[in-house]
Amino acid sequence: METVQFIHSYWAYLVLLVLVIATFNAIAKFFGDKEFDAFDFRVSLFTLITMHIQLLIGIVLFFTKDYFSTIEEVGGMGEVMKISALRNLIIEHPLTMIVAVTLVTIGYSKHKKKLTSKPKFKILAIFYTIALVLVLAKIPWNLWF
Repeated sequence: METVQFIHSYWAYLVLLVLVIATFNAIAKFFGDKEFDAFDFRVSLFTLITMHIQLLIGIVLFFTKDYFSTIEEVGGMGEVMKISALRNLIIEHPLTMIVAVTLVTIGYSKHKKKLTSKPKFKILAIFYTIALVLVLAKIPWNLWF
């Protein structure tokens, strides 16, 4: 369990770095009227892959931490929702990250259907930016530094 937690915690740095790079790359190239090239494809794909790996690690972590016992111990979901730290750990963080991964997946899928550079960057910029905001909002910053 500690190994999974370690991997999840440190893989998150890579995920955040790649997501930031992909997001700012898409925004800069959208506004700079640049052509979509191999680097853009690779960075958007690598973002998708790293985020999906993080999601899988997070799912494994969620079930190995046995949050279901924690929910039972505190008296059910109603009590979990009253405790900010538990609510964030068990509900808000996982749900928000699932939404962020979904947005990256949708953005990546939609950009592939566009034939020219400007619409590709626009789709990536929109979906990756929203995902980045969600990830930044729900990173447990107190555990990062």
